[in-house]
Amino acid sequence: MFIDYVEIEVMAGDGGPGCVAFHTEKFVPKGGPEGGDGGRGGDIVAVADRHLRTLLDYRYRRKYKATKGQGGGGSLKTGKSGEDTILRLPVGTLIKDLETGQLLTDLDEVGSRTVIVRGGKGGHGNAYYKSPTNQTPRTAQNGQPGEIKRIALELKLLADVGLVGLPNAGKSTMLSSFSAARPKIADYPFTTLQPHLGIVKLREFKSCVMADIPGLIEGASQGKGLGHKFLRHIQRTRLLVYVVDVNEQDIQATISTLQNELKSFDENLVKHPSIVAITKIDTIDENDLKAVSKELPPDYIYLSAVSRMGAKDFLQRIEYSLDQQ
Repeated sequence: MFIDYVEIEVMAGDGGPGCVAFHTEKFVPKGGPEGGDGGRGGDIVAVADRHLRTLLDYRYRRKYKATKGQGGGGSLKTGKSGEDTILRLPVGTLIKDLETGQLLTDLDEVGSRTVIVRGGKGGHGNAYYKSPTNQTPRTAQNGQPGEIKRIALELKLLADVGLVGLPNAGKSTMLSSFSAARPKIADYPFTTLQPHLGIVKLREFKSCVMADIPGLIEGASQGKGLGHKFLRHIQRTRLLVYVVDVNEQDIQATISTLQNELKSFDENLVKHPSIVAITKIDTIDENDLKAVSKELPPDYIYLSAVSRMGAKDFLQRIEYSLDQQ
């Protein structure tokens, strides 16, 4: 199951209380205060893990809390600090404060590590308060409470190439043909219910990550169909590929529909480098294909993911476009 958005509560550990203690030793009267400070509370730390692809682990558990710091002890012993709680998240996860809307961090690199909420400081023991005018303090400080936040985890896939098109445009077939990914493929709308990633070999020792985004329909940016849930994943892609079925009645209108939906969601998306791939050319005869190509701009790519017709030109265009960035 692909989960790309969850809301959770994170609570750092409270600091441990300081200690009230006095030195007691035979033949040493009035040994003085020696209560130690409390330990610091544990933090909640987010770490980008390359082995994770979904936020599924956080769907069913919504509260995470670090441990408290231990209280101070006699003989000026400082309490043990609380242990940090590590949230392992997929690379590409955004973490936002739900109350303020502030972006706390973007885990866009493997191993990225950010403290989300900090544990409270430990309280001072009575030894801290000793002074010439207060040589036997009998008070200690309680530990400070740890920070608490409600946060949103939002996953945006990291891919070099994003496939964008209407349902059944052939995106899943393309991904399965050019990579080892195996998305579900069928001849009915909305076969793809979740994004898929695949490694596509461009040539020897050179590859890219390709993402198959669920099909868009007109009105997707306003919540229609399935695509609006996954438009966020297109924002990180370096290159967009508009995938259009050669059998569409008006190919240019279809491309305009896709671009309008992207623009409605994020106007910067239509500024992304892009190419247009006309697919399923194996389903029409050569004369019809020539007629179609005469009506369209000369830089469009024509291919069949099933028969691999045009595959070489398609991959070369992707490589060139990525190299130009």
